[in-house]
Amino acid sequence: MTIDMDSGGSSKRLGEGDPRWYIDSAYASSLKVSLRLPTRQFLEEFYQEHLRQSQLAINIMAEVKMPSGHIDQPVIEDNRDGTVSIKYDPREEGVHELYVKYNGEHVQGSPYKFHVDSISSGYVTAYGPGLTAGVSGEPSQFTISTKGAGAGGLSMAVEGPSKAEITCHDNKDGTVAVSFLPTAPGEYKVSVRFGEKHIKGSPFTAKVTGEGRKRNQISVGSCSEVTLPGKVNDDDIRSLNASIQAPSGLEEPCFLKRLPSGNIGISFTPREAGQHVVSVKKMGVHIQNSPFNITVQEQEVGDAKKVKVSGTALKEGKTHGENTFSVDTRNAGYGGLSLSIEGPSKAEIQCADSKDGVLAISYKPTEPGYYIVNLKFADHHVEGSPFTVKVSGEGSNRQREKIQRQRDPAPLTEVGTNCKLTFKMPGITSFDLAATVTSPGGVSEDAEIQEVVDGLYSVHFVPKELGVHTVSVKYREIHIPGSPFQFTVGPLRDSGAHLVKAGGAGLERGEAGRFNEFNVWTREAGAGQLAISLEGPSKAEIDFKDRKDGSCDVSYKVDEPGEYRIGLKFNEQHIPDSPFKVYISPAVGDAHLLEVAQFPDNAQVDKPTQFYIRLNGAKGSLDGRIVSPSGKTDDCFIQNIDGDQYSIRFMPRENGVHNINVKFNGVHIPASPLRIKVGKDDADPAAVHAHGPGLGAVKTGAKTDLIINTCNAGAGILAVTMDGPSRVSMDCTEVEEGYKVRYTPLAPGFYYMSVKYNGGHIVGSPFKIEATGPNLAEIGAQETSSVTVETVQKVSKAAAKQGPALPVFKSDATKVTSKGMGLKKAYLNKHNQFTVHAGDAGNNILYVGIYGPKGPCDEVQLKHKGKNNYECWYVIRDRGEYIVIVKWGDDHIPGSPYKVEV
Repeated sequence: MTIDMDSGGSSKRLGEGDPRWYIDSAYASSLKVSLRLPTRQFLEEFYQEHLRQSQLAINIMAEVKMPSGHIDQPVIEDNRDGTVSIKYDPREEGVHELYVKYNGEHVQGSPYKFHVDSISSGYVTAYGPGLTAGVSGEPSQFTISTKGAGAGGLSMAVEGPSKAEITCHDNKDGTVAVSFLPTAPGEYKVSVRFGEKHIKGSPFTAKVTGEGRKRNQISVGSCSEVTLPGKVNDDDIRSLNASIQAPSGLEEPCFLKRLPSGNIGISFTPREAGQHVVSVKKMGVHIQNSPFNITVQEQEVGDAKKVKVSGTALKEGKTHGENTFSVDTRNAGYGGLSLSIEGPSKAEIQCADSKDGVLAISYKPTEPGYYIVNLKFADHHVEGSPFTVKVSGEGSNRQREKIQRQRDPAPLTEVGTNCKLTFKMPGITSFDLAATVTSPGGVSEDAEIQEVVDGLYSVHFVPKELGVHTVSVKYREIHIPGSPFQFTVGPLRDSGAHLVKAGGAGLERGEAGRFNEFNVWTREAGAGQLAISLEGPSKAEIDFKDRKDGSCDVSYKVDEPGEYRIGLKFNEQHIPDSPFKVYISPAVGDAHLLEVAQFPDNAQVDKPTQFYIRLNGAKGSLDGRIVSPSGKTDDCFIQNIDGDQYSIRFMPRENGVHNINVKFNGVHIPASPLRIKVGKDDADPAAVHAHGPGLGAVKTGAKTDLIINTCNAGAGILAVTMDGPSRVSMDCTEVEEGYKVRYTPLAPGFYYMSVKYNGGHIVGSPFKIEATGPNLAEIGAQETSSVTVETVQKVSKAAAKQGPALPVFKSDATKVTSKGMGLKKAYLNKHNQFTVHAGDAGNNILYVGIYGPKGPCDEVQLKHKGKNNYECWYVIRDRGEYIVIVKWGDDHIPGSPYKVEV
């Protein structure tokens, strides 16, 4: 696409895909945009439509959003050469947005932003893409014009998430070319002053993204260890949790471990000198000798200023080679060292520890360009960090393709309406699919699955209450990619990239020369722009089909085999688990002839299991490997049975869902990878729930916690990961209903907590958590902290009593209201009536009881009117004073109990 600007005699052309430009309307009376869509298919379709309907630019729609928010219509002209011109006369100052659509879909780069100024000649102006947008690690550029402005000093400043080096070049024509290098994504304030006064529009806001950037990180621990007083058995460690409180009041979880001496001790990172208090608890109760005091000396506290860094690799580097620098922490006290490298490629990092406090760190990038190295000790940057490294050398010649699509909000669903969730899964039969829906109140029901067209399925259910429902879709008793799904009935409670899901065969593997497909579900994330990028050995062709229900089908085709990275962003933020690493195999060839026979439904640990492969005349070599849930890989035993038939035998070593990769001549056969459930794998992420203060608004420096309820979810692997502006001290201990996770954030900002059970996200994960308060650690690149626990089977008290399990309710009785004469005065042998309104109080059970001088009243009736609104009436046979009790769950509603005279 090419964009031309006609400015009354002078014009400026921006390159393909550049969505930014600046107009000084003192010199420009109109804006002209030429759109060149260079495919022959577009030209043919455009001219056929034009000849058939004889209408001008029939498929192109354009509109301008002005700074005031009003929408204006530009003029569209057909150039009769396969292009159209869009002309617009601006009427307001400020940033405008131009939306251009073809056949109802945004063209690449739309919406485009441009800035309109009304400054007359002789004043200082600034223009250029660097004033509105940029990419981290790449120079952002703009121009300052001082023509006719007279004498005065010119000054510039850039403030934002990272330091930005500024360079200026005098063009000797009254203009200055300015460039700054942002090293982290986020919003930057660009200030331009002339004569110590801001020029018009200053400070400008530039939104810097991490487009195309890859990041890798490592952490090296250095902790202080103290022996725990008293005796603690190994069996007790699982149910113990420990925390340490510093003299300033900062409280963090610390870790219990077996010390080399054989004693049980705690491990922690000292942050300040003085007397600290250590608390060790079991099920919330202090153990013997807890709490106890320890003293931290000044020299033990980690000090990033005392870390010495040396080596030219922090200034410049080479591709495809080891670039090494050293880090000396010998005089810096105790503290964890964290390193992250972000740049055009994901650099491989190696760390060699000489055990004397000096580390040799090397990185190996594969693409040239600018890299940002963040080096922290005890959660503070070492001197000079973040470092900007210029890497030179040959690249890997990787190709990148990207498309963007605007996602409109999905239609709102209500109680009693038909709700639908769609997914594409070719090559299966609907008989092997099953779906269940769990309401916010915890009630599970089967849902109907329909095949819309070949390979496209829809799940249908009619909700009975508002709130977040859990939709589980299984194929042969195993969750499909993306399941369990969150489905909100009523208004969305949150929005953003963390609520987007993606899944399908095309995100796991692919084949060169054919389209590979996957699903993207954006319904829960609200409106926004979805960006899909593919990077690898060859250029990709990407196709997108909107299913108009908050989900879409994405397909891509590449010509060369190899490793590709698929990036999915929503409103310029990566969705969970993005970017996805996908191996594209060569064209299938004869592998498509192979058939799988007698594949078992399940298998047992340490017992050999086999199935058969028929070659059907294909010539070549067969290979099989089994991948366990923990990621361990083992070879399968392959034996020729008779002519074209082979048996594949394997021995699983652990419970859970295993993948069996079957390849022919190095290429996956069509059914590969085959999935099989080993043992009694009843670990179900759909049955796991998280709740507690640690999922809401939290404070920096304050220990907080949450409960992950695994009752009736089976035994599995629980993995909790937090990404945010700082590392967090985090631990996980066993409690009666599951597991308690505790953490202490050190820096303000947004954190994203992923909770996975046996590799699958639980509903609501990742959770968005906002931390407020003072900054106790320096903010740099995103930091990651994690904890993993192998869980045991948990059963709720209700289930243990062999009774039905009550749902987990989330309600607030204080928000229930009631009214009616029946709450004040009652009449003998009459229907005395009142109403209860609990529409804003969440979900729970309404209890109504009426008690008088001679016991309970004779008759009480309740009727649900919908949306948690109730009508109640009762009949009284004896005079006297009665008490009316109204409870929402276990809690009295406001005013209850009521005193009623009869």
